[in-house]
Amino acid sequence: MKTLPSPLAMPLPVRRREWLALAAATGAALVAGCSSTPSGVSSRQAPAADAAYKRAAAGHLYRRYADRIYPGRLPPMLYAIGVLETVIEGNGRVGSLRWLRAPSHAPEVVAQIERLVRDAAPFPAPPGRTSYIDTWLWDQSGRFQLDTLTEGQQQL
Repeated sequence: MKTLPSPLAMPLPVRRREWLALAAATGAALVAGCSSTPSGVSSRQAPAADAAYKRAAAGHLYRRYADRIYPGRLPPMLYAIGVLETVIEGNGRVGSLRWLRAPSHAPEVVAQIERLVRDAAPFPAPPGRTSYIDTWLWDQSGRFQLDTLTEGQQQL
């Protein structure tokens, strides 16, 4: 079995080249791992909506479900919190829903939120296909607030 020479026994230019090659390979691996498209997700996603459209969409849900909005500050402990990405087509129809953080302990809340969003269509028509992300703050009473328009949360 042949033994490799010690790196310290190599001339300085050789060690430097090896170090630079290692650094370049590491940097390339890090950049490749920072892809903005998670595996399994299409790179043909809808462009993200601006803050004004996100507020308009949240306001639309609040008007549509005024009786389901939790009034005032939310209690310190919520039943469920979920982060949902909603794609809205240019005509205001819901294109798709994708959970970024689903309340896995409360599958009934996931189903209710999806039904609420789909039944609220048509949304205000964006200039083209767009997506927005909002956090659903769900109380045990079945009432909710959206993070975009929340009134805050009580302290313990």
